[in-house]
Amino acid sequence: MDIYFLGGGNMAEAIAGGLVKQDGYRVCIADCSIEKRERLARELGVRVSEKLPALNAEDVLVLAVKPQDMQAACADVQTNGALVLSVAAGLGINTLSRCLGGTRRIVRVMPNTPAGVGLGVSGMFAGEGAGEADKRLAQNVMAAVGETVWLPSEAQMHAITAVSGSGPAYVFYLMNALQTAAVQQGFDEATARRLSLATFKGAAALAELSGEDFSILQQNVTSKGGTTAAAIEAFNAHRLPEAVAAGVEACAARSREIAQQFKAV
Repeated sequence: MDIYFLGGGNMAEAIAGGLVKQDGYRVCIADCSIEKRERLARELGVRVSEKLPALNAEDVLVLAVKPQDMQAACADVQTNGALVLSVAAGLGINTLSRCLGGTRRIVRVMPNTPAGVGLGVSGMFAGEGAGEADKRLAQNVMAAVGETVWLPSEAQMHAITAVSGSGPAYVFYLMNALQTAAVQQGFDEATARRLSLATFKGAAALAELSGEDFSILQQNVTSKGGTTAAAIEAFNAHRLPEAVAAGVEACAARSREIAQQFKAV
């Protein structure tokens, strides 16, 4: 199967890198930058081109250009019935369809950056022009770089953006905060980073292995009146859970704002 990418940015590279490790996929990346094309061809072993070749209905086209560049990038694209996957944040099915000459065989995808190491999670929504076979195909493509979650409505693309799409940044933010706190407790930078990274990595692995609710796992570490309880009390006093919820809502709200802006495209 031929899978074409329009745009060779970080997410395209991550998805293509996962696909080339699977059997049955032939990947081609179209990008206007010759330097990027040469690097992708060298590092991933994929075909590259400045523009997309002629497509057909058995192909998959992944739109991986910036949202603000989508209309111009798609000006000369003829999908010819190919299944279209879009990883462009904020661009709805209707907008994408207008950019592509009216095709409705479109699946929107919101991946996240851990896709680059095969541990991503992608929120997915299929437009009414994409059938069950298209959904299975789209899922197989994104499964090459991690887990997939199908959304019941396009509106939930904003929510998945706020939770898992932007979620790695929240985790890195907290990792950095713990590293900074470790330095304040007297550890050198390298040791502080190692402690923070190992703590997050180990906790995530334990949570996945145990299958327990996160709240139960927290309680298992938190003895009444103990040291961990003192830390949790301080977090609650500073309203950390509310701050996280507010951040997620702010992200979702911004996603909705961007979508409104692009409706005029």
